[in-house]
Amino acid sequence: MASEPAVELDGVRKRYGETTAVSELSLSIRDGEFFTLVGPSGCGKTTTLRLLAGFERPTDGVVRFDGASVTGVPPEERNVGVVFQSYALFPHMSVGENVAYGLNFAEPPGGVSDSERVRELLELVDLPGMADRDPDTLSGGQQQRVAIARALAPGPEILLLDEPMSALDAKLRERLRVQVREIQQELGITTVYVTHDQEEALAISDRVAVMRDGTPEQVGPPREIYRRPTTPFVADFIGDNNVIEGTVTDLRETADGRVADVSVGEETLTVGLEGAATRGDEITFCVRPERLAVGDGPNALSTTVTSAEFLGETTRVHLDWGGRPLRLRTRSPPTGTATVTFAPEDAHVITVR
Repeated sequence: MASEPAVELDGVRKRYGETTAVSELSLSIRDGEFFTLVGPSGCGKTTTLRLLAGFERPTDGVVRFDGASVTGVPPEERNVGVVFQSYALFPHMSVGENVAYGLNFAEPPGGVSDSERVRELLELVDLPGMADRDPDTLSGGQQQRVAIARALAPGPEILLLDEPMSALDAKLRERLRVQVREIQQELGITTVYVTHDQEEALAISDRVAVMRDGTPEQVGPPREIYRRPTTPFVADFIGDNNVIEGTVTDLRETADGRVADVSVGEETLTVGLEGAATRGDEITFCVRPERLAVGDGPNALSTTVTSAEFLGETTRVHLDWGGRPLRLRTRSPPTGTATVTFAPEDAHVITVR
């Protein structure tokens, strides 16, 4: 028999007057899972985290931990650790005193002393021997690791992180996200993470919920979200993508599987097809920029280069294809005019209607 999810939101709505921040939200998060809510500003991800923490009460619906409702249970009784975007360290306390703060209200797990718990956690977040330092002598990344250690001190069952790296520079953010993931895996703690950074969400999560207008647009493992978006919004929001619409003109079987010929303006393109479709259907599909290639081949598109961005390992090239924008990622960027192609199996059909 399947175990109860560690965290569950069942038909949750949150309204502020006439504004709906979270709408008909239903999610199940497994024990020990690193689950990320990602989306643009105002999509409801931080409100969702606050509902889990108990800082907000749902207008409708139920929040459950391990199958038991915690709707209406105050934050201090939920056994959750919360890390905010701002470090929120107490400046008049040492690093060790900051980490031990939560132990004023709960015994440390494992029967260890407060000082031993502080030492263990500072080692866990790679800050050994810093208990006597003042927080303002630490870097931003070090302060955020102290905040994580403080949240973990009482041994919470669930860790909630609200954009904890958004105030850090890009290089430090990359290093810290690796450390956060390693800490989560070492402890096996159920973690809900909020970010607007798509790359961050894909890099560290077991599963991702792409939020839009207060509800998940798609939930799944990072590779599935990236490679097989189920809506045009997800296809466009998660990473670079070329989203194309057209009309099905023919269907046939090939050695590589079933394909559809799609009329896009004056062009006919061939795309791989897994689901049902009939002639005359309107179809939306996407092709990732790294799946476009310069040169002759199937689905040859005559384009004009409008601009290019050097990204280090690759260059993002912006193209005009008969008035339609396209993006190409390549190590050998073209100039002027260019023919780009893609294989039918590299196109992913999003919707057929």
